[in-house]
Amino acid sequence: MATFGWVAAGRDPPWQWDLQRLGWTLCAGEGHCGHVLLIDARGLAAGEREAIAAAAGRAWRLLMLGVEQPDERAALLTLGCAEVLPSDAGLRELEARARRVDEMFGMLPRWRAVGPLTLDLFHRDARRGGRWLALHPREFGVLWRLADVPGKRVTKGQLLREVWRLNHEPETNSVEVHVSRLRSKLAEFGCGRLVATDPAGGYRLIDGPSSTLAAEAAEEDALDACLRCHRPWPAEAALEGG
Repeated sequence: MATFGWVAAGRDPPWQWDLQRLGWTLCAGEGHCGHVLLIDARGLAAGEREAIAAAAGRAWRLLMLGVEQPDERAALLTLGCAEVLPSDAGLRELEARARRVDEMFGMLPRWRAVGPLTLDLFHRDARRGGRWLALHPREFGVLWRLADVPGKRVTKGQLLREVWRLNHEPETNSVEVHVSRLRSKLAEFGCGRLVATDPAGGYRLIDGPSSTLAAEAAEEDALDACLRCHRPWPAEAALEGG
């Protein structure tokens, strides 16, 4: 049975957003949560919404409700919210989006630690600390694929099949161009030697994931944030754990 959390001034979700009506279970915020988290943002200032969405990437399964302006919804999605909906969003739409987010994060790990970088599968980008590299989707695809087998060679043919979705080798040097651009962006963040050209052809990751501990720590941060957010406003208390 699907579970969701609720964050707002009121203890219970309003009728139009109460997923319990469709068979979901409302979490009380006890224990280690790993579920969709709904937040009623109608009473919050824009800066408070941004602070919640940007809180160290903790908005991994967060659906923010009651944001009317399209530009603000887009900005909140970029900062980390899984979904952002206006006040007129109905229960069926909310459930469809909540279920999609829940299923998406159940299939694959969202984060990978690659040296000093954190790869975010949901945003298809990498960040160092709070700064995003702004990777092109294929640049991210190359980096994510190399992180599958850190230290081992991945051939150009494998990248074409698995990142470009091509079963033939095109006449262009698209792989080389994207790898070159990826290296330039990595260099700007002090990670220029992360992707190496293998002597036998193809590429490999020099500094792979330090261990599963970094990924587990990222998950624990998200879970702890979920627990903190299972408390009423003011928003500052939710963010600071007070």
